[in-house]
Amino acid sequence: MSFPMDTRVGAYAVIVQDGAVLLSHWNPRHPTLPGAWSLPGGGMEIGEQPAQTAVREVHEETGFTVELDELLGVHSRHMGPDERLDGRGRPFHALRVIYRAHITGGTLTSELDGSSDEARWFPLSELPQLPLVGLVPVGLELAGLVAAGPADAAEGR
Repeated sequence: MSFPMDTRVGAYAVIVQDGAVLLSHWNPRHPTLPGAWSLPGGGMEIGEQPAQTAVREVHEETGFTVELDELLGVHSRHMGPDERLDGRGRPFHALRVIYRAHITGGTLTSELDGSSDEARWFPLSELPQLPLVGLVPVGLELAGLVAAGPADAAEGR
């Protein structure tokens, strides 16, 4: 049996350098919703492959060009209508393709007019004190790194 549901496929990168992980700050641009730190990445465009999405999104959100090293895994997250941050009255299914990547060029730059508003390196030891979307601990676990701490409500990112 099928019913109306929204699905979003996204691709993300775990980028660790000198004991720090590169994160982008997701900004929901809604007065009652706090932002949180996420892995750089985002939604696939029509006709795009997940690897292309990860490379494009990392560049858009951080200013860095990257090369993907390996596919870490695919994570699926289903949300009921009551969990959605956008208030739409139907379920949401997020499918997230997660890669390990390394930087090949560029300069750390924050995205303008996008869903993220800052990019920054964080020592892995500082992650438990940060507001993180649920994808961060998932990606770190898939990468064989210590999970960072409790996830907040911003699971859809």
